[in-house]
Amino acid sequence: MALLGTAPRFWWREPGLASRALAAPSLAYGWVARRNLERGARVRVPLPVLCVGNWTVGGGGKTPTAQALGRAALAIGHRPGFLSRGHGGAARSPLLVDPSQHGADLVGDEPLLLAGVAPTAIAPDRAKGAELLRQAGCDLIIMDDGFQSARLHVDVALLVADARRGLGNGHVLPAGPLRAPLGSQLAHADAALLIGEGAPGEALAHQLRDSGLPLYRATLGFPNAGDFAGRRVLAFAGIADPEKFYASLKAAGAEIVATRSFPDHHMFKPDDARELLAEADSLGLDLVTTAKDRARFQGRQDGPMRGLNRLARVLDVEVRWSEAETAEALLRQALARFSAR
Repeated sequence: MALLGTAPRFWWREPGLASRALAAPSLAYGWVARRNLERGARVRVPLPVLCVGNWTVGGGGKTPTAQALGRAALAIGHRPGFLSRGHGGAARSPLLVDPSQHGADLVGDEPLLLAGVAPTAIAPDRAKGAELLRQAGCDLIIMDDGFQSARLHVDVALLVADARRGLGNGHVLPAGPLRAPLGSQLAHADAALLIGEGAPGEALAHQLRDSGLPLYRATLGFPNAGDFAGRRVLAFAGIADPEKFYASLKAAGAEIVATRSFPDHHMFKPDDARELLAEADSLGLDLVTTAKDRARFQGRQDGPMRGLNRLARVLDVEVRWSEAETAEALLRQALARFSAR
């Protein structure tokens, strides 16, 4: 049974009774999403914008891709800034993220990760967030998500998919994981990135070849994988696809004795920490989680949260382009299109 707040398992299987039962609301949602993509306001801002989005709900590798593009922009002499809605955070006004002052409860978990690379603004109103980045001295915006909302004009839209899951059953929410009808997304995307390997990803690659949309490829790398080889661990995660994290940790050589999965963007509470610490201690296990999860309890010192901060280790992840020039090519395409506006 799926956890509350996680994607239903039938989304990632062949279409069946569950998806057919949701055909009517899926059709309605798809109509609205298509109309939004076709008629969205798309405010123009005075900086180049490269949007990194997902075809589906969660777990595609969007944020690591945005981080990789930010590092590539820095490497070629630009001053990138990240723009995010700040999902999961309480902030309702535009804000420049300061990891030393702000927690995930205010700004969300992903902006804290992005802020470790370059200036990051969160804002429900994307144009106001873009203005914050301009005032901060940025000369290029990398927008983490926001493709389907169509509130900001983008110079290049890159859509990311995990090859292990592809587009799932191919249906639109709530019958499947697609955030808008595939044809509408293809019409407004400029390129696609497929991360990893898997038959669902190859099926998507075939569709993309037929559409003519440029397809890039990458894998996920784990810079500190050697730290976990041979270690007996309790792995825990509150992300869209925790099984992907567990598989990566196992591939790093860890012996996963126990796992604890939480809903995506789960804000850890003292009771969660107490239970994790007690189970790890009783079984003699190392606690291991993701950077995104760590961001949600980083610095917390209330009761057992102090122990979780001290003992939980992170398996680091990074996007590794199959062709080294991919990131620079995408960035230069965004810059060229901005210059030609």
